[in-house]
Amino acid sequence: MSSIYELKHREFNNKLAEALKKIPELKAPEWINFVKTSVAKERPTQEPDFWHKRAASILRQVYIRKTVGVNRLKIRYGGKKSRGVAPPRFREGGGKIIRTILQQCEKAGLLEKAPEKKAGRKFTDKGKKLLEAIK
Repeated sequence: MSSIYELKHREFNNKLAEALKKIPELKAPEWINFVKTSVAKERPTQEPDFWHKRAASILRQVYIRKTVGVNRLKIRYGGKKSRGVAPPRFREGGGKIIRTILQQCEKAGLLEKAPEKKAGRKFTDKGKKLLEAIK
């Protein structure tokens, strides 16, 4: 059994984020300090290593679900938008951050596009080895 299921999700994501910092293709873009992660958020994130933590979380989701696309991940990272006096409603997360992380992981050789039948991205052997090596 892989260590991805043995560790708690936050502990695994933090260790994976540290491993992803060593990959040169995964760098936070300059605009990340000015962009909200979802319509439901009020402000941009203030976390210094947000990019690598989100990338680790996305890679974990791809590993668990086998093939994942941007729309599925937008739903995963959405939240409830406060509408003042009206009850809150669910809103999807932003797609630009997710798409950019997936593209960077493709350049690094961790992910590849899935066949035409099932759109999305799936792991390469290099990506699986990286995730399964986390202890």
